[in-house]
Amino acid sequence: MSVVFAMLTSYFLSRTLVPTMMHYLMAAEAERHATGHDEKTKSWGGRFVASFERGFARLRDRYGGMLAWSLEHRQGVVISFGIFVLCSVSLGPLLGRDFFPSVDAGLIKLHVRGVPGTRIEETERKFVQIEDTIRTVIPPGEIQTMLDNIGIPYSGLNLSLSEGALISPADGEIFIALKEDHASTPAFVRRLRAAIEKQFPEQTFFFLAPDISTQVLNFGLPAPIDVQVVGAIGNEDASYDVAKEIATRVSAIPGAADVHLAQVPKQPELRIDVDRTMAGQLGMTERDVSSDLLVSLASSSVVAPTYWLDKRGVQYLVAVQTPQRELGSIDAMNTLPISNGSDRPQLLSNIAAISRTEGPVNITHFNVSRTYDVQANVDGTDLGSVANGVQKIVDAMKPSLPRGTTVKIKGQVESMESSFRGLAFGLIFAILLVYLLMVVNFQSWLDPLVILMALPGAIAGIAWMLFLSHTTLSVPALMGSIMCVGVATANSILVVTFANDMRVIGLDSVKAALAAGMTRIRPVIMTALAMILGMLPMSLGLGEGGEQNAPLGRAVIGGLLLATVTTLFFVPVMYSILRRHPPAAVDPTLEEA
Repeated sequence: MSVVFAMLTSYFLSRTLVPTMMHYLMAAEAERHATGHDEKTKSWGGRFVASFERGFARLRDRYGGMLAWSLEHRQGVVISFGIFVLCSVSLGPLLGRDFFPSVDAGLIKLHVRGVPGTRIEETERKFVQIEDTIRTVIPPGEIQTMLDNIGIPYSGLNLSLSEGALISPADGEIFIALKEDHASTPAFVRRLRAAIEKQFPEQTFFFLAPDISTQVLNFGLPAPIDVQVVGAIGNEDASYDVAKEIATRVSAIPGAADVHLAQVPKQPELRIDVDRTMAGQLGMTERDVSSDLLVSLASSSVVAPTYWLDKRGVQYLVAVQTPQRELGSIDAMNTLPISNGSDRPQLLSNIAAISRTEGPVNITHFNVSRTYDVQANVDGTDLGSVANGVQKIVDAMKPSLPRGTTVKIKGQVESMESSFRGLAFGLIFAILLVYLLMVVNFQSWLDPLVILMALPGAIAGIAWMLFLSHTTLSVPALMGSIMCVGVATANSILVVTFANDMRVIGLDSVKAALAAGMTRIRPVIMTALAMILGMLPMSLGLGEGGEQNAPLGRAVIGGLLLATVTTLFFVPVMYSILRRHPPAAVDPTLEEA
C-alpha cells in the first residue's frame, strides 16, 4: 500500500508541479542553451557541471560504439546473453531458502530437560553447574544478565503465553542477554551446544527463539521445524516408535540441530489401587481417598482453595499440606491417614496398594488423536535445505506408516512454503499485469514483449548478488525482486518509446535502436543509480535488526545493476530483431521536426 500510494502521489506531482517548476526555474537555462552563452561556467559549480558533462559525453560515445558493435553482432549477443541467464538461474538451488533472515539480537535462550522425574531441587543444583559451564564458554565480560526459569509455570498464569517447553520440574530455561558490543551470538550458541552436551550427556538441551520476531515467525512453536506424528486412537505406542525413528533420521541431516521429541512419554510414577470393597466397609469412597491424598501431596489448594483477606483487601492463599520430608518413601506413604468421617482415620495401607509404574509427563492431541512432535533447529545452513531433507524422510516413511498414522511438517517451514508460493504467484501476476497494461497503451503485442526483455537480466542480477553476498532467498528478497521488476520495466519503456518515435520519422530499426540507447542512457542510468544509492544503506544491514531488511536492498541493487546493462544493450538488440518492418505511416509533423 505504501508503494501504491507513493507512486500515485509522484505521478500526480509529475503531471502538475514538476512542469510548473521547470517553467519557472529552468527558463533562464533554456535561454542560455538557445543563445550559446553560459556565464555560470566561470563559477566553481559551473566548472564542475561542465567537467561532468564532458565526462558523460565521453561515456556516451563509448557506449554508442559498444552498442553499435552489439547491433552488428546481434546473433552472438543474443546467444551469449541466453547462456548467461541460464547459468545465473542455475544458481537458484545454491542460494538456499529462509522464511526471514535471522537477527543477531544478542539474546540466547537455552532449554534444559533433565531426567524425567527429577525433583525441582535437583534441577536447580544441575542448573548451577550448567551456568558455570556457560561462563567458561562465554566470557563474563560479554554477559549482561543471566536468568533461570525452572519448573512448571504457576497455575495462575496463562500457559498459552509460553512455547510449552516447560512441562515438568525437570525442565528449565536459561535466558542470556549479551552486552551491546558482543561477539557473534550464533558462534556462542554453537560453542555452548558442543560444550554442554559433552559435559552433561544425561540432560537434553535445545535452544529456543529468544527474540520476539523469531517467536512470531515460529507461531508459538519451540522450533522452526516441527514434524507432527498423529496416531490412531489406541495405537499410541506405534506412533511413538515412528516419532523416534523420524528423530533419529532427522539428526543425521546436515545443518539440523537440537533434534528432540517434545513429548516425554515415560517418567517414574506411583500407582495407588484402592480396594473398593474394603473402603466401602469403612464408609469411604474412592473420591474420599483421592481427596485426602491430594491434600497431603499437593496441598488443600487443589481440593478446596481457601483465601485469607487482610485489612488492605489483599488475598492470600491458605494451604495445608503434609511436610515433604515425611513422605520420602513408599512406607511413609502407606502410613498416611485417610479420614472416614470418624475420630479413627484409617491408614492408606489398609485400603490401598502402592506400586511403581511409568506414565507420560505431557500429552498432546490434534483432533482428539494423540500426537508426538519431532522438533529441530537449523545451524550453519538455511531452513529450506533442512526442510527438504526432512520432507524426503517423511516421504520415504509414509508407505510403512501404521494404519491411521499421519505425518505433517509444521512450524516456520509451513509458513515459508505458503509465503514463497504467494510471492512467486504475485511476481508472475505482476509481470503479466504489466505486460497487458502496456499492450493497451502501446496498442501492440510486440513492443511490451521487447520491454520485458530487461527482466531476465534483472533476475540474473538478483541471483548473482544473493550468491556473492551469501544471502539466502527469503521473503524480503522476493519483495525486492518485485520492486526491481517495476524499475527495470520503466527504464526499458524509455528506450522502446524513443525507438518507436525514431522509426516514425523514417529510421530503420537498427538506427532507431542505436539512437534510443544513446539518447536515453542518461535517464536510464539516473533512475537506476538513484534506486541503487537509496538501497545501499539497507543492503549493508547496519543497526539493530538490519539483517532482516538487507536481502531486500541487495536484491534490488543486484537486479538493477544487470537490468540497466540489459536495458542499454540487450533491449535495443531485441528491438532491432523483432521490429524489422517499417511503421504503417509516417507522421508528417514528426518527420518535419
